[in-house]
Amino acid sequence: MSLRRAAGALLALTVLAAATASAGRSITIKGSDTMVILAQRWAEKYMAAHPGAVLQVTGGGSGTGIAALINGTTDIATASRDMKQAEKLKLRDRYQTMGIEIPVAKDGLAVYLHEQNEVESLSFEQLRDIYAAKITNWKQVGGADARITLYGRENSSGTYVLFKDVVLLGADFAPSCQTLPGTAAVVNAVAQDPNGIGYGGAAYAKGVRDCAVRRDAGGPAVLPTEATVKDGSYPLARSLFFYTRKKPEGDVKRFVDWVLSPEGQEIVTQVGYYPVQ
Repeated sequence: MSLRRAAGALLALTVLAAATASAGRSITIKGSDTMVILAQRWAEKYMAAHPGAVLQVTGGGSGTGIAALINGTTDIATASRDMKQAEKLKLRDRYQTMGIEIPVAKDGLAVYLHEQNEVESLSFEQLRDIYAAKITNWKQVGGADARITLYGRENSSGTYVLFKDVVLLGADFAPSCQTLPGTAAVVNAVAQDPNGIGYGGAAYAKGVRDCAVRRDAGGPAVLPTEATVKDGSYPLARSLFFYTRKKPEGDVKRFVDWVLSPEGQEIVTQVGYYPVQ
């Protein structure tokens, strides 16, 4: 290679390196389908306000995001549930860290009914029996004489895990429960099925009706609202999380700090969830 060509190649590499440094490293965000719209909105607003920043957001479920964090294929895992101890141990074995948990929003896991459904509230026990197919007709819980159609999430979903652990007490869903890929699909199914029931994030409840939930038969029936989620009176209130392998630094820290800022938390409210502060 001639001296001139070598100098030209060196100049091109220098320009490319400078452009890359100016643009910043791409940040990958993967996980919770409950959070995917919120994460996309954060990414869009952040990139618009920070020219050169590049954020890539994908869903797939909380479990999928945490697995990607463990495998080293994402910078941030989004999750609508706590990271399991077994997952933390995998992180420890690979990276000598148990991971960093960052609450970034609050949510009420809502129970969706068709807008024409007459049932106003359900207890945990009734929900458990419905999703175990022990209760199969709406008239058994004060509704119309019609067979109940069950809709739920795939087992990689944090929403699935929370509902199974808290409401079903770890029991399996009935085989008749139709597993759908994402909360939006559950909402769409219930919106089109007068006899349907589903569950998912409160922000997705468009075209369906939230059912008030009672922890036990004699307890108060509570709807998921900002007030009831914040004070914990809604029995299916939960936090939404970012997980990172280590304490955020550099580009990732700047993005996380912005998400937790008043500007980032305002987007939480706009999407339909509730701020952490």
